Amino acid sequence: MTTTAEPTTTGEIGKARVRKEDQRLITGRSRYTDSITPPGTVHIAVVRSTIARATITSIDKSEAERAPGVFGVYTAADLGAEEVGMPCAWPVTPDQKAPQRPVLAVGRVNFSGEGVAVVVARSAAAARDAAELVEVDYEPLDPVLDMEAAAQDGAELVHPDLGTNVSATWVFDSAAAGTGADVAEAITAAEADSDSVVVRRRFRQQRLIPAFMEPRSCVVDPTGEQLTIWAATQVPHILRTMTTVTLGVPESKLRVIAPDVGGGFGGKIGVLPEEMLCVLLAQKLGKPVKWTETRSECMLTAHHARDQIQDLVMTAKSDGTITGFDVHLYADMGAYLGLVGPGVPILGAFMFNAIYKIPALRFTCSNVFTNKTLTDAYRGAGRPEATFAIERMMDELAVELGRDPMELREQNWISHEEFPFTTVVGLTYDTGNYEQATQRAMELFDYAGLRREQEERRRSGDPVQLGIGISTFTEMCGLAPSRVLGSLDYGAGGWEAAGIRMLATGKVEVTTGASAHGQGHETAFSQIVADKLGVAFEDVEILHGDTQVAPKGLDTYGSRSLVVGGVAIVNAADKVIAKATKIAAHLLEASEDDIEFEGGRFTVRGTDKGKAIQEIAFAAFMAHDYPEGMEPSLDSDAVFDPENFSYPHGTHLAAIEVDTDTGRVTLRKYVCVDDIGTVINPLIVEGQVHGGLAQGIAQALFEEANYDDQGTLVNATFVDYTIPSAADLPSFTTETVSTPATSNPLGVKGVGEAGTIASTPAILNGVLDAVRHLGVDEIEMPTTSQRVWRALQVAKGRSPQQTPSDTHAPGGGLGSVDPHSGEPNNPKGEVQ
Repeated sequence: MTTTAEPTTTGEIGKARVRKEDQRLITGRSRYTDSITPPGTVHIAVVRSTIARATITSIDKSEAERAPGVFGVYTAADLGAEEVGMPCAWPVTPDQKAPQRPVLAVGRVNFSGEGVAVVVARSAAAARDAAELVEVDYEPLDPVLDMEAAAQDGAELVHPDLGTNVSATWVFDSAAAGTGADVAEAITAAEADSDSVVVRRRFRQQRLIPAFMEPRSCVVDPTGEQLTIWAATQVPHILRTMTTVTLGVPESKLRVIAPDVGGGFGGKIGVLPEEMLCVLLAQKLGKPVKWTETRSECMLTAHHARDQIQDLVMTAKSDGTITGFDVHLYADMGAYLGLVGPGVPILGAFMFNAIYKIPALRFTCSNVFTNKTLTDAYRGAGRPEATFAIERMMDELAVELGRDPMELREQNWISHEEFPFTTVVGLTYDTGNYEQATQRAMELFDYAGLRREQEERRRSGDPVQLGIGISTFTEMCGLAPSRVLGSLDYGAGGWEAAGIRMLATGKVEVTTGASAHGQGHETAFSQIVADKLGVAFEDVEILHGDTQVAPKGLDTYGSRSLVVGGVAIVNAADKVIAKATKIAAHLLEASEDDIEFEGGRFTVRGTDKGKAIQEIAFAAFMAHDYPEGMEPSLDSDAVFDPENFSYPHGTHLAAIEVDTDTGRVTLRKYVCVDDIGTVINPLIVEGQVHGGLAQGIAQALFEEANYDDQGTLVNATFVDYTIPSAADLPSFTTETVSTPATSNPLGVKGVGEAGTIASTPAILNGVLDAVRHLGVDEIEMPTTSQRVWRALQVAKGRSPQQTPSDTHAPGGGLGSVDPHSGEPNNPKGEVQ
């Protein structure tokens, strides 16, 4: 059963409204980019390298140019785009090495899937067919694939002209920053103190593929001097600006529209070479140009995510008090730098201390080039990696000390009486109550009862062992404030814009720069405006995703839509009310100070004289009678730039069963209680949590992008790369508690990334908890049954028998191959 605590409410905020968007989305009336084909449209297909690293010796276009329906085949030289480089908006250090990422390869290719040429044809099918006829001769070079080896002196170089494979090394040291003690001293002291412990671990965050529902797509229509771009993007405003930066098209001549977008999860935050190709070709040909990738193209070339090596050192007193935490990361950037890719690990830097009072912290991250698809933001962007590290280390410390892992966490976390609390990295957490969320989660989970069952299974030698996984997390979300982002050299601000238009008939149009890709903005924002202005929910229309309709904005990522964009809407509504108050006072022949506004009605204090906001809107429209010196309009705009991040938190608990004969892992029960501040719509919250859990659990159990030793992605289809379906997951038990944020008038904290951030370590901690007493202390993600079985054999002192290559998809341990997952089944023929 799934439960979500729904606050008692008489207004719209807190009401479980069914989403407005769903009517068109589930009836097929939605309009995605691939649905848009202006008259005269030509289609493109990209010729992609099949080799990870090579010199291009020749390109023969002749046969493709003769193919039916083909208008032309172009290289970068043909388009005059040899010097065009894709933007990177986050130089994390002044000396960051940033190779030019071309729109099409010039002279060499640096990852399998990189574009070499582009075919223009009458149809998408004709373009794809002709692309296969382009013959490219390569002189192969040895690919650089191991990020740690690539970072060493003398390594083969991905980009020889840079002189190194290390793009940047970014360091935060609490002692140097003046926010905490010295980590080196804490480690030295702990090593010399018999009353202290030092825990050293290495964890691997495997490479993931965002795998959003809708592949990427772009249509560019040149009309006179104006270019209209439709794109399956999370960032229409940023795409407009970056198109100007990249190609020099005046921003005033660009209109970018993100229609319905089928998911993104950070995977559609980039500015794409294919989008720039569509612009270049539309300008060159004077025709609308369209590109929609195939699913295999998407998985091969859309940016990947995570891919870190984490070397961690935690020091603590023998009583469990943490004294220091040292973090060193290698982060695989792939062959080039993405739009915000270099900064993704840096976002995590501020969350390695999590909810704990850690007095000393040092963070070092080396961003490394390899001959793989570039990495960039993915749901959580740096925060899941940080949460995984600290929550795994808390379990490791508990094992070292022989402590209950929940008690150890409680000993070190920030108590609710200590808020606001300034952390070791200098962030100020405004509100929180970890005790409340944890207590409720443990009640729903039956923590004590499951611990008793676990002990009984261990005593009886049950072949199916029970593990309990814990993750108590917080995150910084609402990517802002601008000043903080500026201090990190981020190439944009963190503000968001909104506008409210009061129509003559009393209806309301709201423009927002927060561009939705499935989150339910149209519903949640309508609820906020309905309560604020006292109008009917049905009378509010939310307009977004079009830079001509909502000209200002910084778009959607980092759980910022509500905590930044929603507050901008509130501020615009306040301006509407302030204007309407003046007109109401004039019409009611009263002082402004005597006008009260509640439930959509302006009244004179102490009387029954009043007018509805709709009447005021009509009066402003008529402009027959309004105050001197006032414009006859209630329309208002606002830009909100918060002074702090928001900090949702929660406790996630997982009951994991592991069959020690086969390695089969079963997720039996999952409970989470999240504090996301004020809940606007419980139904939307529940959906966001469920989706986030699925993605975080998938990292722990199912997903990994695998390359062979030649740099070829070997699982670039859903046959090989497994994402979970409903059948692979249990019903979740979810609830919310609330300590409203003080950083914004709504008291909201954000929810879009919480489930993904918290769930991965909960699962892995549970898997290890089930088998640690058998001698298994580490299993790499994803914890497939094959990997679990192998770890158990090693722990028993046996050599695991040779098996077919582990595809890292779910399935059994050894034996025949499961036709669904492509992975060998276990000896008993069972599948997960």
